[in-house]
Amino acid sequence: MAKDIEAAPPGGGYAAKDYSDPPPAPLFDAEELTKWSLYRAVIAEFVATLLFLYITVATVIGYKHQADPAGPNAADAACSGVGILGIAWAFGGMIFVLVYCTAGVSGGHINPAVTFGLFLARKVSLVRALLYIIAQCLGAICGVGLVKGFQSAFYVRYGGGANELSSGFSKGTGLAAEIIGTFVLVYTVFSATDPKRSARDSHVPVLAPLPIGFAVFMVHLATIPITGTGINPARSLGAAVIYNNEKAWDDHWIFWVGPFIGAAIAALYHQYVLRASATKFGSSASFGSR
Repeated sequence: MAKDIEAAPPGGGYAAKDYSDPPPAPLFDAEELTKWSLYRAVIAEFVATLLFLYITVATVIGYKHQADPAGPNAADAACSGVGILGIAWAFGGMIFVLVYCTAGVSGGHINPAVTFGLFLARKVSLVRALLYIIAQCLGAICGVGLVKGFQSAFYVRYGGGANELSSGFSKGTGLAAEIIGTFVLVYTVFSATDPKRSARDSHVPVLAPLPIGFAVFMVHLATIPITGTGINPARSLGAAVIYNNEKAWDDHWIFWVGPFIGAAIAALYHQYVLRASATKFGSSASFGSR
């Protein structure tokens, strides 16, 4: 790739870019299947997604139990529990912690939509992307299964933490909320991990998991009242499988289609607008520029 040319400084002349873009990942690399690093990363994604679903769904079930007017805290049910703010913090905080822990092993995706967006940008191969998504879905199912096992008395009663379209909202509104929410998340992932940003702002220490966790937190505040906030197909699938309620399955497609569309838009926006790769649109090299 040719070097990026920055704007001319006051003294004249141009400066070549002071960062290096990683080469685009191959679409299919059979040799990758022989490397332990791939399977180690897949295991990391499985465990991280399991922990993510266990903590977050347990928080949701615990809050609904504490805030239940017919429960033991009936006298002050309206003020009991962590509330929507606490649930949003649980999701955002766990993403911050788990991305920080797994970034050096697997990249810390913990979300099929994030993996899909990075695949479109040629940051991961097709083989790795598929194995990640499978591991994330299985991890999510196991994580919610643990919640049901530990809180069997409350799990079904309080909805199993499953994503459902709230009454009063159309499917179109729910789909739009998931698209926009996932766009915010995946856009933040691209921006926080951009090597150009790291080089330009090297004097400002930026902990990439922090803005990613905050993005999840903010999106939950906005979309919990609409869809319960999916923006992560594995999270929605895990809860739907274990809860296995007809209502949870009715609009389940929204929590796959929405996040995948949002991730694709974020990948294209970052690659072809912010990184000015539009002149190479359609070339494999353009997917590798950041």
